[in-house]
Amino acid sequence: MYLEQYLQEDLGFGDITSETLFSEERATAKITAKSDCIVAGVEEIVKLFELFCLEVQVKVKDGASVSSGTEILTVSGEARAILKCERLALNIIMRMSGIASATHNLVTRCRKINPNIKIAATRKTTPGFRYYEKRAVVLGGGEPHRFQLSDAIMIKDNHLKIIGSLRKAMKKVNKVKFNKKIEVEVTSRNLAIEAAKLGADIIMLDNMSPELVKKVSSELKTLRPDVILEISGGITPDNIEDYAPYADVISLGWLTHSAPAKDFSLGVV
Repeated sequence: MYLEQYLQEDLGFGDITSETLFSEERATAKITAKSDCIVAGVEEIVKLFELFCLEVQVKVKDGASVSSGTEILTVSGEARAILKCERLALNIIMRMSGIASATHNLVTRCRKINPNIKIAATRKTTPGFRYYEKRAVVLGGGEPHRFQLSDAIMIKDNHLKIIGSLRKAMKKVNKVKFNKKIEVEVTSRNLAIEAAKLGADIIMLDNMSPELVKKVSSELKTLRPDVILEISGGITPDNIEDYAPYADVISLGWLTHSAPAKDFSLGVV
Protein backbone atom coordinates (compact mmCIF):
# COMPACT_ATOMS: atom_id res chain seq x y z
CA MET A 1 0.00 0.00 0.00
CA TYR A 2 1.58 3.25 -1.19
CA LEU A 3 5.12 1.82 -1.30
CA GLU A 4 5.56 2.59 -4.98
CA GLN A 5 4.46 6.19 -4.44
CA TYR A 6 6.81 6.64 -1.50
CA LEU A 7 9.65 5.19 -3.52
CA GLN A 8 8.99 7.49 -6.47
CA GLU A 9 9.00 10.48 -4.12
CA ASP A 10 12.51 9.56 -2.99
CA LEU A 11 13.92 8.50 -6.37
CA GLY A 12 12.72 11.34 -8.55
CA PHE A 13 14.27 10.58 -11.95
CA GLY A 14 16.63 7.97 -10.49
CA ASP A 15 19.51 7.44 -8.06
CA ILE A 16 22.11 9.20 -10.20
CA THR A 17 24.93 8.47 -7.76
CA SER A 18 24.50 4.70 -7.70
CA GLU A 19 23.70 4.54 -11.40
CA THR A 20 26.94 6.37 -12.16
CA LEU A 21 29.11 4.26 -9.86
CA PHE A 22 27.69 0.77 -10.41
CA SER A 23 26.34 -1.49 -13.12
CA GLU A 24 25.69 -5.14 -12.19
CA GLU A 25 27.52 -5.32 -8.85
CA ARG A 26 25.83 -7.36 -6.16
CA ALA A 27 25.83 -6.73 -2.44
CA THR A 28 24.47 -7.87 0.91
CA ALA A 29 23.36 -5.45 3.61
CA LYS A 30 21.88 -5.80 7.05
CA ILE A 31 19.43 -3.64 8.96
CA THR A 32 20.31 -3.26 12.63
CA ALA A 33 18.44 -1.72 15.57
CA LYS A 34 20.43 1.10 17.13
CA SER A 35 18.20 1.40 20.20
CA ASP A 36 16.01 -0.81 22.38
CA CYS A 37 12.52 -1.00 20.90
CA ILE A 38 9.46 -2.90 19.76
CA VAL A 39 10.10 -3.66 16.10
CA ALA A 40 7.46 -2.66 13.56
CA GLY A 41 7.64 -2.28 9.79
CA VAL A 42 9.53 -5.45 8.88
CA GLU A 43 6.64 -6.75 6.77
CA GLU A 44 6.49 -3.47 4.89
CA ILE A 45 10.18 -3.20 4.08
CA VAL A 46 10.30 -6.82 2.97
CA LYS A 47 7.60 -5.95 0.42
CA LEU A 48 9.64 -2.93 -0.61
CA PHE A 49 12.78 -4.99 -1.25
CA GLU A 50 10.76 -7.62 -3.11
CA LEU A 51 9.65 -4.96 -5.60
CA PHE A 52 13.26 -5.14 -6.85
CA CYS A 53 13.51 -8.94 -6.65
CA LEU A 54 15.94 -8.69 -3.73
CA GLU A 55 16.39 -11.66 -1.42
CA VAL A 56 15.51 -10.98 2.21
CA GLN A 57 16.24 -13.06 5.30
CA VAL A 58 14.18 -11.90 8.27
CA LYS A 59 15.82 -12.38 11.65
CA VAL A 60 13.26 -10.55 13.82
CA LYS A 61 9.49 -10.41 13.26
CA ASP A 62 7.18 -7.46 13.79
CA GLY A 63 6.10 -7.00 17.39
CA ALA A 64 9.29 -8.40 18.91
CA SER A 65 11.15 -6.58 21.66
CA VAL A 66 14.83 -6.11 20.79
CA SER A 67 17.88 -4.47 22.28
CA SER A 68 20.27 -2.09 20.55
CA GLY A 69 22.57 -3.93 18.14
CA THR A 70 20.06 -6.61 17.16
CA GLU A 71 20.17 -7.60 13.48
CA ILE A 72 16.67 -7.33 12.04
CA LEU A 73 17.17 -8.68 8.51
CA THR A 74 19.64 -9.10 5.68
CA VAL A 75 18.98 -8.19 2.06
CA SER A 76 20.95 -9.40 -0.94
CA GLY A 77 20.93 -8.69 -4.67
CA GLU A 78 21.75 -5.92 -7.10
CA ALA A 79 23.65 -3.19 -5.22
CA ARG A 80 21.85 -0.35 -6.99
CA ALA A 81 18.49 -1.74 -5.97
CA ILE A 82 19.47 -2.05 -2.31
CA LEU A 83 20.67 1.55 -2.25
CA LYS A 84 17.50 2.78 -3.92
CA CYS A 85 15.46 1.24 -1.11
CA GLU A 86 17.76 2.18 1.76
CA ARG A 87 16.29 5.47 2.97
CA LEU A 88 12.66 4.54 2.50
CA ALA A 89 13.14 1.21 4.29
CA LEU A 90 14.80 2.93 7.24
CA ASN A 91 12.20 5.70 7.37
CA ILE A 92 9.41 3.13 7.58
CA ILE A 93 10.95 0.91 10.25
CA MET A 94 12.17 3.86 12.33
CA ARG A 95 8.77 5.58 12.35
CA MET A 96 6.69 2.45 12.89
CA SER A 97 9.00 1.08 15.60
CA GLY A 98 8.84 4.40 17.43
CA ILE A 99 5.04 4.28 17.49
CA ALA A 100 4.93 0.60 18.48
CA SER A 101 7.44 1.17 21.29
CA ALA A 102 5.58 4.19 22.65
CA THR A 103 2.28 2.30 22.52
CA HIS A 104 3.75 -0.71 24.31
CA ASN A 105 5.12 1.53 27.04
CA LEU A 106 1.78 3.23 27.70
CA VAL A 107 -0.20 -0.02 27.56
CA THR A 108 2.17 -1.62 30.07
CA ARG A 109 2.00 1.33 32.46
CA CYS A 110 -1.78 1.73 32.32
CA ARG A 111 -2.56 -1.97 32.69
CA LYS A 112 -0.70 -2.02 35.98
CA ILE A 113 -3.45 0.32 37.17
CA ASN A 114 -6.39 -1.01 35.14
CA PRO A 115 -5.78 -4.49 33.63
CA ASN A 116 -8.69 -4.21 31.19
CA ILE A 117 -7.95 -0.78 29.74
CA LYS A 118 -7.38 -0.24 26.03
CA ILE A 119 -5.01 2.38 24.64
CA ALA A 120 -6.10 3.65 21.24
CA ALA A 121 -4.84 5.87 18.45
CA THR A 122 -6.83 8.65 16.79
CA ARG A 123 -7.12 10.01 13.24
CA LYS A 124 -4.29 12.49 13.93
CA THR A 125 -2.01 10.74 11.49
CA THR A 126 0.38 11.59 8.68
CA PRO A 127 -1.56 11.90 5.38
CA GLY A 128 -0.78 8.87 3.24
CA PHE A 129 0.91 7.01 6.11
CA ARG A 130 -2.12 6.26 8.30
CA TYR A 131 -2.23 2.52 7.54
CA TYR A 132 1.35 2.07 8.73
CA GLU A 133 0.96 4.25 11.81
CA LYS A 134 -2.22 2.46 12.87
CA ARG A 135 -0.60 -0.93 12.26
CA ALA A 136 2.33 0.11 14.43
CA VAL A 137 -0.09 0.95 17.25
CA VAL A 138 -1.58 -2.53 17.00
CA LEU A 139 1.88 -4.14 17.00
CA GLY A 140 2.60 -2.24 20.21
CA GLY A 141 -0.50 -3.69 21.87
CA GLY A 142 -2.87 -0.78 21.26
CA GLU A 143 -6.13 -0.30 19.39
CA PRO A 144 -6.37 1.45 16.00
CA HIS A 145 -9.71 3.20 16.73
CA ARG A 146 -11.40 4.54 13.59
CA PHE A 147 -9.36 4.19 10.43
CA GLN A 148 -11.88 6.13 8.35
CA LEU A 149 -14.92 8.27 9.02
CA SER A 150 -17.11 5.41 7.76
CA ASP A 151 -15.98 3.06 10.56
CA ALA A 152 -18.28 4.43 13.26
CA ILE A 153 -20.76 7.17 14.06
CA MET A 154 -19.03 9.74 16.27
CA ILE A 155 -20.99 12.85 17.22
CA LYS A 156 -18.60 15.68 18.12
CA ASP A 157 -18.91 19.30 19.19
CA ASN A 158 -19.03 20.72 15.67
CA HIS A 159 -21.85 18.35 14.73
CA LEU A 160 -23.86 19.55 17.73
CA LYS A 161 -23.19 23.21 16.96
CA ILE A 162 -24.64 22.72 13.48
CA ILE A 163 -27.59 20.46 14.29
CA GLY A 164 -28.55 22.21 17.52
CA SER A 165 -28.94 19.47 20.11
CA LEU A 166 -27.74 16.00 21.06
CA ARG A 167 -31.30 14.73 21.18
CA LYS A 168 -31.89 15.76 17.56
CA ALA A 169 -28.58 14.20 16.50
CA MET A 170 -29.28 10.90 18.27
CA LYS A 171 -32.74 10.70 16.75
CA LYS A 172 -31.25 10.99 13.27
CA VAL A 173 -28.37 8.56 13.68
CA ASN A 174 -30.56 5.94 15.35
CA LYS A 175 -32.58 5.74 12.15
CA VAL A 176 -29.58 4.79 10.00
CA LYS A 177 -26.95 3.32 12.31
CA PHE A 178 -27.34 -0.32 11.14
CA ASN A 179 -24.51 -2.22 12.85
CA LYS A 180 -22.39 0.83 13.69
CA LYS A 181 -21.61 1.91 17.23
CA ILE A 182 -22.70 5.40 18.22
CA GLU A 183 -20.10 7.42 20.08
CA VAL A 184 -20.70 10.86 21.55
CA GLU A 185 -17.94 13.29 22.51
CA VAL A 186 -18.83 15.33 25.60
CA THR A 187 -17.06 18.11 27.49
CA SER A 188 -19.42 18.41 30.47
CA ARG A 189 -21.11 16.23 33.08
CA ASN A 190 -24.61 17.24 31.91
CA LEU A 191 -23.96 16.30 28.29
CA ALA A 192 -22.41 12.99 29.38
CA ILE A 193 -25.51 12.09 31.40
CA GLU A 194 -27.76 13.10 28.49
CA ALA A 195 -25.73 10.94 26.07
CA ALA A 196 -26.06 7.96 28.39
CA LYS A 197 -29.81 8.41 28.73
CA LEU A 198 -30.19 8.74 24.95
CA GLY A 199 -28.48 5.38 24.41
CA ALA A 200 -24.97 6.21 23.20
CA ASP A 201 -22.84 3.07 23.01
CA ILE A 202 -19.61 4.94 23.76
CA ILE A 203 -19.20 8.22 25.62
CA MET A 204 -15.94 10.10 25.13
CA LEU A 205 -15.02 12.38 28.01
CA ASP A 206 -13.04 15.06 26.22
CA ASN A 207 -10.56 17.46 27.80
CA MET A 208 -11.75 16.85 31.36
CA SER A 209 -9.57 16.91 34.45
CA PRO A 210 -8.86 13.60 36.22
CA GLU A 211 -10.99 14.79 39.13
CA LEU A 212 -14.00 15.50 36.90
CA VAL A 213 -13.48 12.24 34.98
CA LYS A 214 -13.54 10.30 38.25
CA LYS A 215 -16.86 11.87 39.26
CA VAL A 216 -18.54 11.62 35.85
CA SER A 217 -17.38 8.07 35.15
CA SER A 218 -18.82 6.87 38.46
CA GLU A 219 -22.20 8.44 37.65
CA LEU A 220 -22.24 7.04 34.13
CA LYS A 221 -21.38 3.48 35.18
CA THR A 222 -24.12 3.62 37.83
CA LEU A 223 -26.62 4.87 35.27
CA ARG A 224 -25.48 2.62 32.39
CA PRO A 225 -23.12 -0.21 33.45
CA ASP A 226 -22.87 -1.32 29.81
CA VAL A 227 -21.69 2.02 28.41
CA ILE A 228 -18.10 2.21 27.18
CA LEU A 229 -16.18 5.16 28.59
CA GLU A 230 -13.44 6.66 26.47
CA ILE A 231 -11.17 9.43 27.69
CA SER A 232 -9.42 11.72 25.24
CA GLY A 233 -8.15 15.25 24.78
CA GLY A 234 -4.87 16.47 26.16
CA ILE A 235 -3.67 13.00 27.10
CA THR A 236 0.11 12.58 27.11
CA PRO A 237 2.60 10.09 28.55
CA ASP A 238 2.99 12.47 31.50
CA ASN A 239 -0.66 12.38 32.62
CA ILE A 240 -2.14 9.20 31.16
CA GLU A 241 -1.86 7.23 34.40
CA ASP A 242 -4.04 9.83 36.17
CA TYR A 243 -6.93 8.78 33.91
CA ALA A 244 -6.29 5.03 33.72
CA PRO A 245 -8.44 3.99 36.74
CA TYR A 246 -11.62 5.43 35.22
CA ALA A 247 -11.52 4.50 31.52
CA ASP A 248 -12.41 1.56 29.34
CA VAL A 249 -10.45 3.24 26.54
CA ILE A 250 -7.93 6.07 26.48
CA SER A 251 -7.28 7.53 23.03
CA LEU A 252 -4.45 9.92 22.31
CA GLY A 253 -3.18 11.53 19.14
CA TRP A 254 0.30 11.68 20.69
CA LEU A 255 0.89 8.07 19.63
CA THR A 256 0.86 8.93 15.95
CA HIS A 257 1.88 12.58 15.84
CA SER A 258 4.57 12.81 18.51
CA ALA A 259 6.03 9.38 19.34
CA PRO A 260 9.80 9.64 18.70
CA ALA A 261 11.27 7.45 15.96
CA LYS A 262 13.66 4.64 16.86
CA ASP A 263 17.10 4.50 15.26
CA PHE A 264 18.08 1.80 12.73
CA SER A 265 20.91 1.51 10.24
CA LEU A 266 21.42 -0.27 6.92
CA GLY A 267 25.02 -1.28 6.30
CA VAL A 268 26.62 -3.19 3.45
CA VAL A 269 28.59 -6.20 4.75
